[in-house]
Amino acid sequence: MMRRLFLVIGPFVALSIFSVCPGSSALPLIPASTQRLRVMTYNIHVGVGMDKKLDLPRIAGVINAQHPDLVGLQEVDRGVTRTQRIDEMAELAKLTRMDYAFAFNLHYQGGQYGVAVLSRFPIRATDHRLYQNTREAERRGFIRAEVSVRGRLINFVTTHLDYQYDDGRLFEAQQLLSALKDLKNPLIVVGDFNDITAGQAYQLMRYQFGDAWTEGRPADEGFSYPADKPAKRIDYIFFRSTDRVRTKRAWIVNTLASDHVPVVADVGIGNH
Repeated sequence: MMRRLFLVIGPFVALSIFSVCPGSSALPLIPASTQRLRVMTYNIHVGVGMDKKLDLPRIAGVINAQHPDLVGLQEVDRGVTRTQRIDEMAELAKLTRMDYAFAFNLHYQGGQYGVAVLSRFPIRATDHRLYQNTREAERRGFIRAEVSVRGRLINFVTTHLDYQYDDGRLFEAQQLLSALKDLKNPLIVVGDFNDITAGQAYQLMRYQFGDAWTEGRPADEGFSYPADKPAKRIDYIFFRSTDRVRTKRAWIVNTLASDHVPVVADVGIGNH
């Protein structure tokens, strides 16, 4: 089924996009009092592993092994020469049997490159924004998916910030928070922030958001990059502090399928 995804005009460039929605698997049973979700963030490096081989089934296998409900993906190609002009999200959606939405942040080698969401639940609508940037040449942005979890809408966002400049990451994080500030339903933000916990972008996020890793695994460092010898924590799962979200547990997945390892968390969202 082809679904048109809505756009919201704001202080950023907004794009309307389309997604092909494969059949979703059966929804998990969730107690009425709490929505329990397994969330993953994964920079897939366009499907190329540390062995320099393009292998989307390998990426899908990493995802499927964790049984996530929501996945935020970064560095995704669609129709790009370097990745054999494959529509990577269509392929990953097929292999994981999940609904999806893709948003491209820039045109590259005849195709598109951007961020995406996989969801075990129906995606009702999306909002894609491009950030204004300072000096970095690569255009970046975020995609927000409104996901229907047993009749309750949850906002799930994934983004990928500037990797070169600290002030660039801060500027993009400010735009992200501005765009999300008026959302009423529970909000989860994941992504490759290219920022360590001492960085300005991370610190800005922590003023308003909890960090699933800090709450779920406070004794562990949670390094997610590079995959072969993780030395930095730059991939995060954030939840808005006012949404009564609690982390049950958090973990990383040791895999060389990408240059990052996935970060996963089980969270519970209480009713207001």
